[in-house]
Amino acid sequence: MILVTGATGNVGGQVVRQLHAAGESVRALARTPGKGAFPEGVEEVVGDLADPASLEGAFNGVDAVFLLWPLFSAETAPAVLKAAARHTERVVYLSSTGVDDTVLEQGDPINDFHARIERLLAESGLRWTAVRGGGFAANDLGWAEQVRQGATSIATPFPDAVRAVVHEGDLAAAAVHVLTAPDGGRRHDGRKYPLTGPERLSDAERIAIIGEAVGRPIRAEPMPLEQARAELIAGGLPQEYADGILGAVQEEFAAPGPSEEVRTIQALTGEAPRTYRQWVADHLADFRP
Repeated sequence: MILVTGATGNVGGQVVRQLHAAGESVRALARTPGKGAFPEGVEEVVGDLADPASLEGAFNGVDAVFLLWPLFSAETAPAVLKAAARHTERVVYLSSTGVDDTVLEQGDPINDFHARIERLLAESGLRWTAVRGGGFAANDLGWAEQVRQGATSIATPFPDAVRAVVHEGDLAAAAVHVLTAPDGGRRHDGRKYPLTGPERLSDAERIAIIGEAVGRPIRAEPMPLEQARAELIAGGLPQEYADGILGAVQEEFAAPGPSEEVRTIQALTGEAPRTYRQWVADHLADFRP
């Protein structure tokens, strides 16, 4: 039995479906009962990573855990990992390529909590593997409502920032590969696998690809940083997270000649990575009225 946290989200939902398709017994953790449309045979359990005491039943009897951390703080992570260790010995954690192993404090709060959870895993006695995701293609769903309403331009703070965004299906496939490895995943113990998409594309190029898919030209236009910051905060991000995201993109990807090393799922699993056009095709219903 494999427990999947974040099971109602983009990556977690893919992990659930891919494990189920592979014939594994899957238990899906959800904070709200009935929220996820899980395949028949998947066991749904209710629990909250913010409330470690609610997780004992979810962890009971599982062989491994896919851990996705949806909170803005790692405050409850020590108790969550202790609860997990009482029932299982393996965790595959969805982390971030932005984590810098050479420093104690990361440059922004998001990578800081990812680094902290990785350290806690290393100290927990659990067998663990980190799947470090680059920029998520699914974040581009933030443009979907404007596209559905017929927009011919999308404002973004860094239209020329280039990233190799990764399909959530590839992140899930990497995690499933580790979780279902024939040796019990031991060759993956303590490993940290960075994963990106197969191609470097700017915001403007990705917006144009979405436009091609829906059948009308859509261009990118610059958004003032203060407006971008306000929109992130209005969407529920704490102020320091909004500042961290914008600062990291500005520093790493928006400078002239930005570069991001492409590291795809193929290096880990041998499977061809999904392109951004494939991601758009998979989400076309989200962009159409």
